[in-house]
Amino acid sequence: MSDSREKVFNFMQQAGVLFLATVKGEKPKNRPIGFKMLVDNQIYFLTGESKEVNTQMIKNTNVEFVGLNENQFIRYYGRVVFDKDEDKTLLKKAFEVMPMLEKMYGDGSEDKPVIFHIDKATAEIRDMFGVKEVYNFLN
Repeated sequence: MSDSREKVFNFMQQAGVLFLATVKGEKPKNRPIGFKMLVDNQIYFLTGESKEVNTQMIKNTNVEFVGLNENQFIRYYGRVVFDKDEDKTLLKKAFEVMPMLEKMYGDGSEDKPVIFHIDKATAEIRDMFGVKEVYNFLN
């Protein structure tokens, strides 16, 4: 496992809720995202197919997450890649990580889960004085 990817994920975990920025038309949109998981050295996120954020990410795959951890914050940005997860391995893992998701997106639910990760991601750990650490991930 990449120590830098794990470090970025741990920072995100300590931050708790991340805020995901997208664009609707020409206006920025931001919302809290509580779910994230690290599987096979990739950080995954989840939303619902019917949610506006999903539509926005389809139209413009450039996104940015921000999370605050005491006196530092993280910016994690790049292009969204939607994971097909045909064998539902990632979805099963997501239900283990956050069981309440199964109530929202399990069998029989009205909304379908959408699992995604950020391709060619950059993570910046910053404080009020500037960038402290930068990590660039090619996948």
